[in-house]
Amino acid sequence: MKETEIERLKKLKEMENQLHNKGFNNICGIDEAGRGPLAGPVVVAGVIMPKESFIEGVNDSKKVSEKKREKLYDLIIKEAISYSVAIIGQDVIDDINILNATKQGVTEVVEKLEIKPDLILVDALEHINTKGIPYEAIIKGDAKCYSIAAASIIAKVTRDRIMREWDDIYPQYGFIKHKGYGTKMHMEAIREYGLTPIHRKSFTKNLTKI
Repeated sequence: MKETEIERLKKLKEMENQLHNKGFNNICGIDEAGRGPLAGPVVVAGVIMPKESFIEGVNDSKKVSEKKREKLYDLIIKEAISYSVAIIGQDVIDDINILNATKQGVTEVVEKLEIKPDLILVDALEHINTKGIPYEAIIKGDAKCYSIAAASIIAKVTRDRIMREWDDIYPQYGFIKHKGYGTKMHMEAIREYGLTPIHRKSFTKNLTKI
């Protein structure tokens, strides 16, 4: 491992190391993928990593290539003390809005964890139901906190895999390329072919009259 990568990871782990020194043992990082797309679910992931975890390449998922994310995903879930994922579909997003859908996903993630954390670190969300477990909301947490970064990779890889499956069903929309985000290609496909059942109607009402 290169010296610069070691230093980067040490910095990414500073927050959790301080918390471990204060007596917190099982610290869960939580992050989401897919708040912005026009189609598909929002995926929330939570992970408790061992104190000594030091996986080369763990970073905010947006800063990691798709190929490398897949490899890191396997390493993270293999090493994790506990992890869980919540998939909140487009119907729920349309019904309660994306912010509340994301918060619902956080609660589901906490409920699904086989080992309960004694502290949760979450990326920028507040006023969430963590089932009585204390939490801290950290702005840009996926770039500042090791376990949140690990959770961001789990969430992103899970969601990308879902969108690749939808691409098999609706190949004309190009989901395998843009993963449901509002690219020019995607918006042109909506205008030409209309909405699919996985499109968020609350996000696409100005693109089509359907």
